[in-house]
Amino acid sequence: MTAFERLKLLCDERGISVNTLEEKIGLGKNTLYSWNKNTPKGNNLVKVADYFNESVDYLLGRADRKEAQKPYYALTEKDDRDIAKDLERIMSNLDSNHALAFYGEETEYDEDAKEMLRIQLEQTMRMAKQMAKKKFTPKKYRNE
Repeated sequence: MTAFERLKLLCDERGISVNTLEEKIGLGKNTLYSWNKNTPKGNNLVKVADYFNESVDYLLGRADRKEAQKPYYALTEKDDRDIAKDLERIMSNLDSNHALAFYGEETEYDEDAKEMLRIQLEQTMRMAKQMAKKKFTPKKYRNE
């Protein structure tokens, strides 16, 4: 796999175009497309690697993805399961007519409002878990 093919794969994973990436990291138009024919320049390789949090060696095809180098506070699959379980419990409790009553008024919420609330709660729970990991992980276990 060429450097451009890896670059294109990373862009596709993020849902951005190569042109958008060039704009975001301050490169000229079609600079990255030149990787199809030419060897990438060091400075541009570093910018792309930093943007995607990958190694230059990965972009050049000399190494695998650096899955092991996730930040120490990254959420694990267990964290995701715990959040999903807690979120399901919270959302099931909201089915009661009194669950979202404010100022003594009973209000019914449609499915769209409940879905927006679920999305916001999930995002908040994920952020809170990451903040707790950052704050309470002992220094000897941090991979900074």
